[in-house]
Amino acid sequence: MTLLRLLLAALLLLTGQALAAAGAEPFAIAGQSVAPGTRADLRIAVAAGVDGETFIPVSVIHGDEPGPVLAMVAGVHGFEFASILAAESLAERVDPAQLKGTLVIVRIANIPGFEGRSPNVNPVDRKNLNRVFPGDPAGTQTQRIADLIAREVVARSTFLMDVHSGDGAEFLEAFVGAYGGPLATDFPLALAVARGFGFPNIVRYSMETQAQIDSGRSLNRQGVAMGKPTILVEIGQNGSREEAHVAGIVAGVENALVILGMADDPLPEVAAPARLFEGTASVSASHDGVYHPVDARPRRIMKGEVLGIIRDYAGREVERLVSPVDGYALYGITGPPVEAGDAVVTIAIPTKGF
Repeated sequence: MTLLRLLLAALLLLTGQALAAAGAEPFAIAGQSVAPGTRADLRIAVAAGVDGETFIPVSVIHGDEPGPVLAMVAGVHGFEFASILAAESLAERVDPAQLKGTLVIVRIANIPGFEGRSPNVNPVDRKNLNRVFPGDPAGTQTQRIADLIAREVVARSTFLMDVHSGDGAEFLEAFVGAYGGPLATDFPLALAVARGFGFPNIVRYSMETQAQIDSGRSLNRQGVAMGKPTILVEIGQNGSREEAHVAGIVAGVENALVILGMADDPLPEVAAPARLFEGTASVSASHDGVYHPVDARPRRIMKGEVLGIIRDYAGREVERLVSPVDGYALYGITGPPVEAGDAVVTIAIPTKGF
C-alpha cells in the first residue's frame, strides 16, 4: 500500500505540473508569440505611410503561470526621461519565472520625439501622441503609433499604466491619477494600485461623459474607452532623470505586481498620500508669446490669483492669466515660450476623500 500511495502521489504531482504548464499559454502581440517563462524584446514596426517609418520598442515578460496582463507605457513624450529609464530598469528586474501573468513594457512610445529631444510633440508631424488616440492606421506618423499602441498593447492588457515624468520647461509635483466614475472600470482596483506608489498626491478623474473621453483623447482615456482599469503616473520635472524619480516609478510598478496578484513578494509599507483631489481645472493661454509666471512651482493658489502674464514679441502685455478656482497648482509650464491653447497651469481640486 505504501508503494501504491507513493505512485499515486507521484502521478498526481505530474498531473498537476502538466495542468499548470497547460494553463500558461504563449502570449501573442503584433504577430509574434512569447513563450511562458520568457522575456522577449520586440520592435513593433510602424509602417512608412505618408511621412516615414519608425518603431515601438516593447519588452514582454511572460510568466510561467497565467494571470493579469499589466501594460506599462513610457515615453509617450520623448523628453520625459525618468519614465523611459524606469521602463529600462523594470525590464531587467522582473523575472518571468516568478511572474503570474504578463508585464508588457512599452519602453519608448514616441521614438521620433525621444531621438529628436522634442518635448510634447513628435517632430515629424508636430502632433502630440497623448492627444490623438485611438489613432489612425492611415494617418500621420503619430496617429499610426497611437493606433498600434491601442490595438497591440492596450487591447491586450487587463490593467493600464500611462507613465510620465515632467517634460521640458514644466514644473510638477509627483502624483497618480486614478480613473473612476460611471464610464471607467474598477476604480477601487485603480485606486489601490495608485496608492501603492506612495506619491504625495492622488487625483481621481471621474469619467462622467463620453465627451471627456473623446476630446483630444490621451492614452489613459484610451484605456478607459477600452474598459481597462487605468492610472496616470507623473513624477519629476523639466526633463528630469534623477535616480529618485526613476526609483519611485520602479517601486510603484513592482508594488502593482503584488497588488494585482502577479507577484508573491510581500507588499512594503508606503506613505499615505498627503493630498487627495477630485479632478483638475486648467488655465490655458489665448496668445502666442513670452510667458512670465508669477511663481512656477507646485503650491496652494486662490481663485482670482494672478498666475502670470504673456507678452508679445514686442514686449507688450497681451494677456493676464488668473486662477478660476481655489486649489493646488499640480503642474504647469515654466516658460518662457507659450502658444495659444497651452495649459499654463493645471490646478487640482482638493477633496476630503473618495
